Amino acid sequence: MSEISYSKKNDNVECVRYKDWSKSYPPHTHTGHLTIGYIEEGSICLVMNGVAEIYSAGDKFQIPPDVLHEIRTVDGKSYSMVVLCFAVDDAIGGGAFSGALSGTSESDYEHAVARLSELRKNILENPENIYLIEQMAHDACISPFHMIREFKKAFGLTPHQFQMQCKVRKAQKLLAEGSASDVSFDAGFYDQSHMDRCFKKVVGLSPKEYKKAVKPTTDPD
Repeated sequence: MSEISYSKKNDNVECVRYKDWSKSYPPHTHTGHLTIGYIEEGSICLVMNGVAEIYSAGDKFQIPPDVLHEIRTVDGKSYSMVVLCFAVDDAIGGGAFSGALSGTSESDYEHAVARLSELRKNILENPENIYLIEQMAHDACISPFHMIREFKKAFGLTPHQFQMQCKVRKAQKLLAEGSASDVSFDAGFYDQSHMDRCFKKVVGLSPKEYKKAVKPTTDPD
């Protein structure tokens, strides 16, 4: 029987178990989390920064924070795996920008890092806020086109894609906490159907299915 479950030992570690799962996940990142996976049965194709690699039963894989990746099924067959997500320091190092900003002077590099870091932080901390591309570009002191291009090179996603991903992550947190409020509104979506579409694209489940899959947090031993 195909199923997925989410459980937390504490605020820093989350475990996701996939059993006979057959969904693929589009390009995304895990902001502030180190991800370690173990394949129990079957195989997956993990694509990181455009490089695809097959992992089969008994294999382990690791995905650093903020690295663009996707998971694909292999030959349409199901897989079973366990994934641990560890919360890590969310400070951004210069390494994330090296490829995006190569060829720039040291001064320009530092300014670009500061602009993109602040923009990313604003989106991450308040994904529910209305934050238009034009305002993002104004805050970053560069043109919208240049801002979108630099942000995507640095983080793998456009500012809009990153914002939508952060909205979904906030909705996940609210659902896991058993929030009785209007999650779609609190997470910044237009309405419930908008959240349902975005949520399922990122998580692979509807909000209702996700809430059922989340197990209560257990206290440390």
